[in-house]
Amino acid sequence: MHTEQVVRGGGTGDGTAGVPPVPRADRWRWAWLGAGTLLWLLAVHGRYDVAVAAWLSPVLLLRFVRTGPALAGLLAVWAASASAGLFWMVETAVPMTPITVLGIIALGTLTVVPYVADRLVTPRAGTVTGLLLFPAALAACEFLMTLLSPFGTAFGVPAATQHDNLALLQVVAVTGPYGVGFLIGWFATVANHVWANPRALRVLWSYAAVTLVVLLAGGTRLAFPAPDATTVRVAGISPDTSATRELRGVIGENYTPEGVAGQDQAAVRAAFDRVNANLLARTREAAQAGARIVAWSEQAANVLAADEPAFLARVAAAARENRIYLQAAVSLFLPRAPYAANRVHLFGPEGERVWAYDKAHPIPGLEAYPAGDGVVPVARTPYGRLATVICFDADFPELMRVDADIMIVPARDWAEIGPVHSQKAGLRSIENGYAMVRQAEFGVSGAFDAQGRALAVHDYAGGDRHVVYSDVPTRGAATVYRVIGDVFAWACLAGTAVMIALPPWRLRPRRPTTATQTT
Repeated sequence: MHTEQVVRGGGTGDGTAGVPPVPRADRWRWAWLGAGTLLWLLAVHGRYDVAVAAWLSPVLLLRFVRTGPALAGLLAVWAASASAGLFWMVETAVPMTPITVLGIIALGTLTVVPYVADRLVTPRAGTVTGLLLFPAALAACEFLMTLLSPFGTAFGVPAATQHDNLALLQVVAVTGPYGVGFLIGWFATVANHVWANPRALRVLWSYAAVTLVVLLAGGTRLAFPAPDATTVRVAGISPDTSATRELRGVIGENYTPEGVAGQDQAAVRAAFDRVNANLLARTREAAQAGARIVAWSEQAANVLAADEPAFLARVAAAARENRIYLQAAVSLFLPRAPYAANRVHLFGPEGERVWAYDKAHPIPGLEAYPAGDGVVPVARTPYGRLATVICFDADFPELMRVDADIMIVPARDWAEIGPVHSQKAGLRSIENGYAMVRQAEFGVSGAFDAQGRALAVHDYAGGDRHVVYSDVPTRGAATVYRVIGDVFAWACLAGTAVMIALPPWRLRPRRPTTATQTT
C-alpha cells in the first residue's frame, strides 16, 4: 500500500504554472546531482573543459534542486560548486594558498545563489519568473564577482568555456561576458520546463529562435569584418629559455624580491644584464624583420633600482635606432619594502617615453608589490591607438573597456594555465572591438583580432626562442559593450531583485488548487 498526492493547477516544483510537480521521491534525483557535478568539473574553463558540459550541468543540477527538499538540495549544490572550484585549482596548478582557496570557495558560494533564488521563489511564481529568474541571477552573480572579487573573471564566468564558438561569443560585444551565462541559464530553465511538461514546446521554440538570432548575428559579424585592412607587424618577445635558465642558475630558487635583495648585488646585476641584452638583441632582429611595434612579456627584463636610468636609456636608444615603438616590461627590484614593482615603459620611434604603467591587479596571495593606479594608458600613433595592461589586469572587463585599436598585454603564466588564460583574455578583444597582442613567458602567446580570431599562437614549451610575429589590424571597431558598458548586467541584477522582491500574491498563479489523495 502506498500514498500518492497529486496537485492540479497552481504553482509547481519547476517554477511553472499549471504543471503538476515532480514527486519528491524521484529515484533519479541523486543521479542528476552526480552527473551535474561531474559535468561542472568539465565546465570551469580549465585544461579538461568540454564546452557542452557548461550547458548540461545546470540543467541537471536545477532538476535536482527543484525536485527535493530545499536545504539538503542547496547544500549538495554548494558542495558541487566547491568541488568544481578546487578541481579548477588542481587542473590549472593554481597555488593553493589560504587566500586562493578561500577565495575560490567564496566564489563558488556566489555561484550557488541563482539556485537558491530559483528554489525559494519559483515554486510560488508563474511561468515567466520560472524561466527568467535563474538566468538573470546567474548573469548578475557573474557580474558581482567581477565587481567584488579580487579574481575578476579568472573563475566562475562560463563565457570562456565556449572559446571555440566564435559566432556565439560575438554576443559579448553587446552584453559583456555575462550574456553567455544568461543564455546557458535560460537553456537550463527551458529544459526543465519541457522536462516537466513535454507538451510545452512554445517555450522551447521561443528560446531556439532567440539563440538562432544570436548565432546568425555573430556569424554575420565574423563574415563582414571592418573594411579597413591596414595592418602593422607586431613582435612579441620573451627571453630565450636558455637565458632564463641561466638566470635562475645564478639567482637560485629564492627568486623573490626579498631573496634577490639579500644576494650579492654584483652577481645579480651581471645575471640581469645577460637577460636584458638577450631581449635587446631579439628586439633588433624583430625590427629588421619588419616589426614596427615590439612588446616584451611581463617582467621580461630584470633591473635593480640603481640601474633603472641606464637601462631605460638603452631601451630608448633601441626604439630610436630601429624606428619602432618598443614596450619594455620590467621587474624592478627595490632595496627596501615593497622590494619590487611590475612596470612597463613604452618608447616611441624618436626615443621619447610614451607611458609608464604599473600592474593594476597583482594576483592575491601570489604578488605582494603595490598595485598601480588602474588608469589604462592610450596613445595615438601612426598604427592606431595603442593601449596596455599587464597579464591579470585583462581578467577585469571594466578596466579593459577602453577606446583603443591595439591592446598590448605582456603576461607571465605557467604551463597548466597558459592556454586558458590566453583564451580568457581574447574575450576582451570581442567585447571592446580592438586587436590584442598578448606575449606570455612560460605560457601561450598570441594575437587576436577584434572578432576574437587568432592571428598568431605560440607555446612557450615549443623551443628556445620566443619571438612571435603577427600582422595586426590598425583600426578597431566600436562595440555596443564598449559604449554602454555593463547595462545588460545591471539589468539582470535589477530584474533578479524585482522577481525576488515581488509579493507572493503577485507571484502566485490565479488558478485554484485542488488535491486528491488515493490510497
